[in-house]
Amino acid sequence: MKKLFALILAGLFACGGAFAADTKTDAKKTDATANSQQDKMKACNAQAGDKKGDERKAFMKSCLSAKPEKPKSKMAICNEKTKGMAKADADKMRSECMKG
Repeated sequence: MKKLFALILAGLFACGGAFAADTKTDAKKTDATANSQQDKMKACNAQAGDKKGDERKAFMKSCLSAKPEKPKSKMAICNEKTKGMAKADADKMRSECMKG
């Protein structure tokens, strides 16, 4: 009986330790997410300025739901520069663009 009790107690401690480790990592994820959301809220509030009522509500909704723009790759930038050129000229220009 004592062995069974000790085994159950050891199992509870093992499960409790794993649960505690999981909650710590979840808390870190939540903090990082909350900080970015808080920063976004501060920025949107600053941009909203003197807007009132429905106008402010609509602005805040669009501001908070906006996705940040991803930076374009070097290849995409070079392709835009060579758009509409002849193939030989475009290849040469793209090559120079990618080097620089």
